[in-house]
Amino acid sequence: MFTGIITDIGIVQAVELRGDMRARIGCGYDMAGVDLGASIACDGVCLTVIAKGDDWFDVDISAETLSKTNIGAAGWPLGKRLNLERALRVGDELGGHIVSGHVDGVARIVSATREGDSLRLLFEAPQALARFIAPKGSVALNGTSLTVNEVEGSRFGINLIPHTQQVTTWGDAATGDAVNLEIDTMARYVARLAEAGSLGH
Repeated sequence: MFTGIITDIGIVQAVELRGDMRARIGCGYDMAGVDLGASIACDGVCLTVIAKGDDWFDVDISAETLSKTNIGAAGWPLGKRLNLERALRVGDELGGHIVSGHVDGVARIVSATREGDSLRLLFEAPQALARFIAPKGSVALNGTSLTVNEVEGSRFGINLIPHTQQVTTWGDAATGDAVNLEIDTMARYVARLAEAGSLGH
């Protein structure tokens, strides 16, 4: 489990594609304190550390994950910056919302507009996921816990304050970018309960 509060920005240092993908990610974490088998969310995708050095870790990414996320069949380009978050530990502060690291689909940035120092982004969500996104609700986008401003059909808006742009990769965001989307687990359960209730009548 994660909170969607980004704690480091990683850099893709090496990629090997052979059906699945192996990647080496440079980071600022003290890797002496990260066990092999630990989970690290990379742009919102929960991945397992399979090898590590002083300032890097390796992960394997299945072909299934490649196809369901913004990583894609071609894999990450070298030098790509990734939002990183280590797994939540009991007693940690829950600053964002509960995030599983299992991406539900890929959203696309429709527009990016500067409003003062903030960045306003409009996203297009996959139709099947749009009903789980509500104004003032939470979503995880590239692993970042963000609050939804407004929703219109399958489109929704997010406002990024300067701090978020600086400590995540969101300062690089541009129109047309594909973004990993994980809907709020609570929203999924509420929708499921509402469906069950309507079936009961």
